[in-house]
Amino acid sequence: MTASGDRRPLSSRDTQWARSIARWLAARSVTPNRISQASMAAAAVAGACFWLGASREGALSIILLLAAALFCQLRLLCNLFDGMVAVEGGKAETDGPFWNEFPDRIADILILAGAGYGIGLPALGWSAAAFAVLTAYVRELGRASGAPGDFSGPMAKQHRMAVMTAAAVLSALSVAWDRQQTVIETALWIVAAGAALTALRRCHKLVRRLRNGG
Repeated sequence: MTASGDRRPLSSRDTQWARSIARWLAARSVTPNRISQASMAAAAVAGACFWLGASREGALSIILLLAAALFCQLRLLCNLFDGMVAVEGGKAETDGPFWNEFPDRIADILILAGAGYGIGLPALGWSAAAFAVLTAYVRELGRASGAPGDFSGPMAKQHRMAVMTAAAVLSALSVAWDRQQTVIETALWIVAAGAALTALRRCHKLVRRLRNGG
């Protein structure tokens, strides 16, 4: 991640615990790019846990689904700390812009597609992933057109991960009633519809800005 450019507004960035961890990471040989790459690993584990957990029964299903929730949040923490180490820690790298964006797209696909395969609805998982990637595409298209980065929702990255984290926890709690697949399916529909709406909203704002002269 680079030290310049628009950044996603995050209230957690201003918390004492986040600053302390970012300083600790920056003081070591950890680079922002490595943190960004770690987010893909976290997402791969989350997606695998969704895939395996949704189709299992009993304690194993509960453990896997709770692990999915944990690694969804770990993915977000990586997204938080890569920028803080780069900007506040002064360790921005020249190839940072690539590692700031590319892992996020892979992470969305791994988690959402994994959840879709887990409940036997891969098309739904891929649809949610496609709309998630589209939201980022519209944002970057706006930047390429000279507009500031649009991180608006209702289903931006942090919202998608909140929905999937909640789905993982709720589905783990519903294992005894064999309702985990219904919970995850509902979450994927929410993400898909919300991300589609987000992309349309960002498109509308970008077109209006361009028509008004940027």
